[in-house]
Amino acid sequence: MKKVLLMFGLVFWLPLQAMAIDVAEIVARANHAAYYQGQDGKARVQMTIVDAQGRERAREFIILRRNDDGATDAGQKIYVYFNRPADVNQTAFLVWKKLQGEDDRWLYLPALDLVKRIAASDERTSFVGSHFFYEDVSGRVPEEDSHRLVEETDNYYVVESTPKEPGLVEFASYKNWIHKQSFIPVRTEFYDAGGQAYRTYEAQQVESINGYQTVTRSRMSDARIGGETTMGYSEVEYDLGLSDDLFTERYLRNPPRRYLR
Repeated sequence: MKKVLLMFGLVFWLPLQAMAIDVAEIVARANHAAYYQGQDGKARVQMTIVDAQGRERAREFIILRRNDDGATDAGQKIYVYFNRPADVNQTAFLVWKKLQGEDDRWLYLPALDLVKRIAASDERTSFVGSHFFYEDVSGRVPEEDSHRLVEETDNYYVVESTPKEPGLVEFASYKNWIHKQSFIPVRTEFYDAGGQAYRTYEAQQVESINGYQTVTRSRMSDARIGGETTMGYSEVEYDLGLSDDLFTERYLRNPPRRYLR
């Protein structure tokens, strides 16, 4: 017997009974569902940034992703190429994600013909003027935080995570609402030292694509600066056989056009 759940604007079917699960497994499966489904993937993203005064800006980009061969949700490479508007056209962003040590991140600025290395201290700063951070795009490594299951409902695991090195981040903790069936994190709240939620992520729409549960619309809001950014994902594809060679610095200046159409 099953029942339907409507929450955060999403509809899911799930069994009435759920089996007990360790918090480490919950976090690992949620991280996989959010960032590692399929060996590789591609999507066209429409980004809308709304500031505190209600003014809108739009961005469009293609995102390519490839898991490292033999890696278990650890090594991964991400390439982002901007098409619109004109002031960010041909801007490219590259990430080499690692389980151990700092990720490598580069940003290509076409107006200056400059490849800029993004320092680890910049990971939690605005991604091209949006409410999303660079780290939100590539994902945070679960081993950077301590996790505990603070609540379990019929439909969600609520996991509180605390940074092991608090001096490196601006938040004191964050909570994830993880859907029990899909393990998609449908809501994330970041808290300051006073326990106030100041930054909120929501997965507003989830679809099954090539057998993978996929977030196709998300939103990030920030109470400190006001406004919000939404991202809509279309033309999503998985398991394309992307070459590891695509995710190298040479393609920041010379983008792989066949994958960016």
